[in-house]
Amino acid sequence: MTKEKLGDLQAFVTVARERSFTRAATLLGVSRSALSHTLLSLEDRLGVRLLTRTTRSVSPTDAGHRLMSMLAPRLDEIESELAALRTASDKPAGSVRITANDHAISTVLLPRLQPLLREHPDIRVEFSMDYELTDIAARQFDAGVRMGDQVDKDMIAVRMTPDIRMAVVATPAYLFGKDPIIAPRDLMAHNCINLRLPTRGSLYGWEFEQDNHPLCVQVAGQTVFNNTFLMIQAAREGCGIAYIPSDLVAKEVASGELVSLLTDWCPLFPGYYLYYPSRKHLPVAFELVIDALRWHKRG
Repeated sequence: MTKEKLGDLQAFVTVARERSFTRAATLLGVSRSALSHTLLSLEDRLGVRLLTRTTRSVSPTDAGHRLMSMLAPRLDEIESELAALRTASDKPAGSVRITANDHAISTVLLPRLQPLLREHPDIRVEFSMDYELTDIAARQFDAGVRMGDQVDKDMIAVRMTPDIRMAVVATPAYLFGKDPIIAPRDLMAHNCINLRLPTRGSLYGWEFEQDNHPLCVQVAGQTVFNNTFLMIQAAREGCGIAYIPSDLVAKEVASGELVSLLTDWCPLFPGYYLYYPSRKHLPVAFELVIDALRWHKRG
C-alpha cells in the first residue's frame, strides 16, 4: 500500500467519524474541496460509494460502515505506536551496542559509562570485544571504537582519549644474563609475545619510530595471543617481551616488576575515537553515551 492510499483511508475515517467535511478538513489540515476530491477518488478506485452526502450531513453507507469498522482500530493502533516511538525517542532508555578492543573497554568504556548506567537504569550497553576493523552497519552495532587513524572518513568520530604511548616490557628475570636491547632489531634474538590480528590473520608487526622515521619489526616467540591482558600476564610470568599500551603496565614498571625497554623508540598513536555513521535522529540513550565517552582536554 502506498503512502498516498494510506492517507486517503485516514481521510475517509476522519470524515466518517466527524460526519462533516468541514471539521474533518480542519483536523487533517487540508481544504474542504481537496478532501472531497480525495474521497471521490477513493470511491472511484474501490468502485463503491462509502459516504452518503446531503446538504446538511455526511454519513457512511453500509460499505462505508464495514470499511470503517475494519480500518479505524488499525489506524488507531498505528498512530498509538508512532506516538509511543516518538515518546521513547525522548527518554534515556534502550540498548546501545559498541564494538571495541579489550584495552578500550576496560580503561575507557566501562569506567566512564558506569556512572551513566547507575543514573539511568533503563539504558543497556552491550560490549563486543574484538580487534577487527568492524563494519558497524553490517554487524548492526551502534558504534565502534578504534584509534583515530583507523576510522573511515565517512564516519562521525568523537575523540575519547589523548594519544596513546606503546611500551616494550619484560621481567628482570627474563632479561638477566641476556645482551642489552638497544634498538628494535635486537628483539629478533629474543622470545617475543605476539598478537594475532583477526582482520588479516597475521601477526602484528611491532611499530617503532625515531627521528620521524617509522620502523616495523616482525618479531618471533613461543606464545601468540589475541588478547592484550593475556599478553601482559605472559610477560609478568617471564614468557618473554611484550608490546602493549603503556598505561596498562605503568604500575608494574613503577614497582620494578617489569622493565620498560626501547622507550626512545616507542611511538605515540592517535587516541581512541568512538565512531558512528550519522548524526540524524540519535536516540537519547546513545547521545548520553557519546557525552559520557567524549574526551575533554584538561589544562
